[in-house]
Amino acid sequence: MNYESIKVTEENHIGFITLNRPDSLNVFTTPLAKELNYALKEMDSNIEIRVIVINAEGKGFSAGIDVNELKNKTFEEYYNTTTLMEQMNLTITQMNKPVIASVHGFAVANGIGLVSLCDLAVAEEGTKFGATAINVGLSCIGPSIAISKSLGRKKTLELLLTGEIIDAHEAARIGLINKVAPKGKLEAETMKLADELANKSPLALQITKRAFYKAADLEMSKAIEVANYAFSEICMLNDAKEGINAFLEKRKPDWQLK
Repeated sequence: MNYESIKVTEENHIGFITLNRPDSLNVFTTPLAKELNYALKEMDSNIEIRVIVINAEGKGFSAGIDVNELKNKTFEEYYNTTTLMEQMNLTITQMNKPVIASVHGFAVANGIGLVSLCDLAVAEEGTKFGATAINVGLSCIGPSIAISKSLGRKKTLELLLTGEIIDAHEAARIGLINKVAPKGKLEAETMKLADELANKSPLALQITKRAFYKAADLEMSKAIEVANYAFSEICMLNDAKEGINAFLEKRKPDWQLK
């Protein structure tokens, strides 16, 4: 695919997807949504890539869905547009590889949705977050599905119904993001986290992520069964033997890629 709304690069087993519509605040359009989903799937199937980082050019991460996508359509057309814009919900949670959001400036509406979907998130100090669509007579009900997985019902509804803007420190406090990077240190902090994951067993990471999402919505007994199966699967890997031996021999492990 020829990318126009995003940039795709790779370095040291880390894949980078950069939202690249800075002049329009990286709002979601039909091309951007299609390119993002395609790039995520391509990186997930690339054996050389172990971790994926989503970042953005310009003043901020994303201002949500382009309002021009939300005008003068039939119900069926709105449904099809919404399904495309929210396809990332399924793409990221069904992927094998961990995805990190690296966020600056602002992430609102579908932007906060993308941040909450990523498995981990680092934001620069001063970044603003909000489920703001309610302020223009719309709704962030799509993003709220992922947000609620991190924040729970009441805090999600507070953001969803009020359109309140919160800063990076509050986002970290309530569990929307993992870490606040000092001004000017976002890339360094993101790379520190990405490198840490890239140096783990790729197969153990992938099995762990799959099992986590599979178990997340199951009743306790079934969730435990999924976890037990996944752990047994990991124990059968050559990486498990290599990791134990490397630990005992006080050396760096040599992980397999498949």
